[in-house]
Amino acid sequence: MPETVDEVAGPAATITGPQTLLFATAVGIIVTNLFAPQTLVGLIGPSLGASVASAGLVAMATLLGYAAGLFFLVPLADLSENRILILRMLIAAALAAGVAALVPTAAALLIVLFILGAACSAIQILVPIAASMAPPGQDGRVIGDVMSGLMVGILLARPLASLIADAWGWRAFYGLSAAALVMLACVLAFTLPHRRPTARSSYGMLIASLLHLLRDEPVLRRRALTAALVMAAFSLFWTAVALRLALPPFDLGQRGIALFALVGAGGALVTPLFGRAGDRGWTRSATIACHLLLVGSMALAAWSGSVQVEAPWGPLMPMGIGAVLLDIGVTGDQTLGRRAINLLQPRARGRLNGLFVGIFFIGGAIGSMLAGIAWTWGGWPAVCAIAAAFGLVALLVDWVGGPE
Repeated sequence: MPETVDEVAGPAATITGPQTLLFATAVGIIVTNLFAPQTLVGLIGPSLGASVASAGLVAMATLLGYAAGLFFLVPLADLSENRILILRMLIAAALAAGVAALVPTAAALLIVLFILGAACSAIQILVPIAASMAPPGQDGRVIGDVMSGLMVGILLARPLASLIADAWGWRAFYGLSAAALVMLACVLAFTLPHRRPTARSSYGMLIASLLHLLRDEPVLRRRALTAALVMAAFSLFWTAVALRLALPPFDLGQRGIALFALVGAGGALVTPLFGRAGDRGWTRSATIACHLLLVGSMALAAWSGSVQVEAPWGPLMPMGIGAVLLDIGVTGDQTLGRRAINLLQPRARGRLNGLFVGIFFIGGAIGSMLAGIAWTWGGWPAVCAIAAAFGLVALLVDWVGGPE
């Protein structure tokens, strides 16, 4: 199938430090909405009459909506003026977050969170804009720097949501998020550069071209698959760990769970290092190391969650180390994968990012859904075993795929 989009017009200027910080801050603010439900399921479920097994659907809905947005909204970045598209999606996200703070039933909340997730896919329009402004040969550095903001947002979403819920209830998080999204839209309206693609196709042809890109790009298929696997492990762990920490010997409340989740945010500090590793040609070795870290972190988490002691601090420390190692492994895989994807076809960056991130967020949605099921079926050991299995399959893909 012939390419359907010409080169993107603008921005011609090289990205500056303040612009990089703006992109990183923007994606960090938006992404908090996707992962906050993972730590709020213990509160949202009972307040709306949902069982523990079905509470994982709350965390799944936003991620599944995000994946849908990546498949059906993000490709518009190769067809529509990017700045206007981003602002419209942010306003839609703000409205959905505001409604989420008021919904009376679990079914209504699932629908609203799906819409919120879809609108938050504006993240994946912002990242390619930043990548297109990078100096030659420094794509990995810029993507890594912007991704550090994304990962800080992901990792801070849980402690932030827990602290807000502890003080004012889970609905307050969505009210505050709506206000933050409105303010972000106002800032970006005056600071985002214009980026207008000169398209030669319809929206239908653009969506149809996704299948052709997936068929024609083996690097896209491999990187999206491993990203989906590690994201499934990530979501499974962080959705279920709140349930485990609430039980003996930990007995943590929302504030304690928030502090634990804050420890995991340390994994975001290494994000730029993985971008630079990719620039130096170390993509495959760094990717394998990330997947080994994931498997090792789940072994450590399984041990610390199963040891029988009276004092909680003994097993809590290795559990925290396991969480940090997991976050480093997931961060590294996603950063290296995103760099590889952005180097494939500059004219199709919007669609390539939509496919890549959409596929790995489907993995995240599956992991969140499995959290309640695994917890009910086999408790914490089952959660860690399934997460480790995802990492082992990722290592198998590394071995079969060979060098990129």
